Amino acid sequence: MPTHFDVVVIGSGPSGEGAAMRASKSGKSVAMVEEKPAVGGNCAHLGTIPSKALRHAVKQIIRFNTDAMFRDIGEPRSFSFPKVLKRAERIISKQVALRTTFYGRNHVKLYFGEARFTDAHVIEVVNSDGSIETLIADKVVIATGSRPYRPNNVDFDASRIYDSDSVLNMVDTPRKIVIYGAGVIGCEYASIFCGLGVRVELINTREHLLDFLDTEISDALSYHLRDIGVLIRNHEEYERIECRENDVLVHLKSGKLVRGGAFLWCNGRSGNTEKLDLEAVGLSANERGLLEVNESYQTMVPHVYAAGDVIGWPSLASAAYDQGRSIGGAVSEIEDLYVVKEVPTGIYTIPEISSIGKTEQELTKEKVPYDVGQAFFKTIARAQISGETVGMLKILFHRETLEILGIHCFGDQAAEIVHIGQAIMNQPGSANTLEYFVNTTFNYPTMAEAYRVAALNGLYRVDSL
Repeated sequence: MPTHFDVVVIGSGPSGEGAAMRASKSGKSVAMVEEKPAVGGNCAHLGTIPSKALRHAVKQIIRFNTDAMFRDIGEPRSFSFPKVLKRAERIISKQVALRTTFYGRNHVKLYFGEARFTDAHVIEVVNSDGSIETLIADKVVIATGSRPYRPNNVDFDASRIYDSDSVLNMVDTPRKIVIYGAGVIGCEYASIFCGLGVRVELINTREHLLDFLDTEISDALSYHLRDIGVLIRNHEEYERIECRENDVLVHLKSGKLVRGGAFLWCNGRSGNTEKLDLEAVGLSANERGLLEVNESYQTMVPHVYAAGDVIGWPSLASAAYDQGRSIGGAVSEIEDLYVVKEVPTGIYTIPEISSIGKTEQELTKEKVPYDVGQAFFKTIARAQISGETVGMLKILFHRETLEILGIHCFGDQAAEIVHIGQAIMNQPGSANTLEYFVNTTFNYPTMAEAYRVAALNGLYRVDSL
């Protein structure tokens, strides 16, 4: 017997959870369909949570192995990749337990199985035992996320070839790893493996690392990765990848040969839509499995919404949750639609990168009269105390009005630090100027003090003109 719901959400990652909770709190009957046997989606099980938990553990190892103070209690230690992964597994279980309580508390019905459309308002859920449950939905939210793109000419069944999902099942620690793709995920894993003492060769298909970042920040990351031992090969593409008994040989189109004990593919992602039978609802995905939506996150079929990685940019958990909440309000007919546009970038390399607003190259192209205020962490007392002196905070501002146009940070806690600048950038009128940071008293010593230092540096530059 079919069960009717006001809203059926497919996928329990950040966007799906956001939509389900908002709709339920607004009085709608809501069902959540999750393909995995536990809630959380790829964010909790394969992406954001495990990789960031892994990063934190590696960061602690780096601190222990490089801080002279710890030599009093022992020599530097090496840790295997599988051993460090066990910490991530503990965090995942905590996240799943927490998020499961959200669904119970908000009376969202959970279905664990594979969802597929049979017509515009009917969804079948195929359970692990093969049984089928039928749901009827007034509104549908597709929040199925994405997975690593896998080209046909790379043998991902080979024992030494991984993508950013399957690497979490790695049982040995290679002496050297070749990472193909120097986007966000590739750079994060480059710093993680390097921190474990693994030799890393990073193959970048573009001219520069993370070329969407402010050039100075991108250059700082390139310098730091090279400084810790990562070999970066820019503007290279593979011709074929050969998995041998004891290693992997990567044949590049330039004629170079790159060898490693393991190969990690980090080049692109595909939307998880191929199992949904979208034709039954009158939809189709593009060649990468992504769905097109309007500013209300509606697909071409008005009662079907989509959010998160399955719609592409910005493909961030933070943005996905806000997109989902916005949809939850829309399906509940609450007139406060929030379109996610200004999203801070958070890149969890070691150390972190985070930014919001315009870059120098964008402002230059637009011919905006801007200037720069900088604070280098090596001059900040809190950074000296913590030993995290690599990095900088950079404020871009209008030379005449002093309006803040962009915040860019590279260094420890960058993803936290950027939110101070974000809050001030969103203030109305004259409150959004460099003078806020000059005229505000910051706790001392703190990393937040970098804003005052950078603001003073910027004002001195303007005054000296």
